[in-house]
Amino acid sequence: MDGNGRWAQARGMSRSQGHEAGTRQIAVVAKAAIELGVKILTLYAFSTENWKRPSAEVNFLMGLISKYSYEQLGEMQKNGIRLNCMGRIEQLPALVRKSVHKIEEATANNSQLILNIALNYGGRAEICDAVNAILQDPDRPEQITETNFRKYLYVPNLPDPELLIRTGGELRISNFLLWQLSYSEIYVSEKYWPEFGDAELRQAVTEFQQRNRRYGGL
Repeated sequence: MDGNGRWAQARGMSRSQGHEAGTRQIAVVAKAAIELGVKILTLYAFSTENWKRPSAEVNFLMGLISKYSYEQLGEMQKNGIRLNCMGRIEQLPALVRKSVHKIEEATANNSQLILNIALNYGGRAEICDAVNAILQDPDRPEQITETNFRKYLYVPNLPDPELLIRTGGELRISNFLLWQLSYSEIYVSEKYWPEFGDAELRQAVTEFQQRNRRYGGL
């Protein structure tokens, strides 16, 4: 979900207006994903590094997350979307935690699309948290393998993404799903997130379907 601020500034708007536009785009992309048969969609909403931004912007984003959660509950239920938040959720403001937990509970039985929202998330942080969880587990395995390590990630049953879409033209993964992205295909769109919609998602998926995924083989 990159490029909200740059999209707004290019149009003479405030960064806050850009974040609002980006938030509205979640529903657009989620609906397009359902139409394409996508079952799991993970969006990077707020990273562990985003706390470095001005406090006014961070506070606005926290309020926007809570507001969006409540406003979109009806649409999520209507479209069969299950919300799941991943990251260091316990460090978020109480109002945000309450909002997302309520929506997670309300949509728990929906199965059309799993919408993962990464909040206060960092790929390195997730790996560190997994290691610490292993060390604190009295029943930890004697030998760590890729299989049992996965059990300590934020969402253990989340399959590795097949496709990573980076909006805003940036050529980096920005500390996102470092463990899970090992064999994911990468698609970079020059579109900023607020203008990335149905047509752009379809283009990304179409290109992905034409790729030959070898997973290290021939």
